Amino acid sequence: MSSPDEQQQRLFGPHVLFNANSIYNIKFISSCFTGAVAGVLGLENWLGFILFAFTTLFTSIALYFFNLKADPKKYVQGGLLEIVNPGQENTFSFILVWTLFYGSSCACFLGAFGILKGGPSNVRRCSWCV
Repeated sequence: MSSPDEQQQRLFGPHVLFNANSIYNIKFISSCFTGAVAGVLGLENWLGFILFAFTTLFTSIALYFFNLKADPKKYVQGGLLEIVNPGQENTFSFILVWTLFYGSSCACFLGAFGILKGGPSNVRRCSWCV
């Protein structure tokens, strides 16, 4: 059996870099899409972050079983932790897209029906639009 140092030497640098870049792109697109869904659905506070955590875990599980064939150390240097970690950039991208779509869908909904000021009281409004 080979030692962990010998296993690390078997990793080919350009392939590890390509795999890490591919995983980063998948996680980035997933976090942006999740932010858009959370914004359009009008999720606020912890519900949006719970959706983000759920989709991060779902994306990680899908990568683990389908793309990495249940052996992440063979494809990525960090192993399973590298797959599950959403990263600071993806978290901030999620928040940015979430607030963008939350504000856009609220303004479009309220502007389209002419209820920015006044209007029927049974329509759910954003907390900052009233």
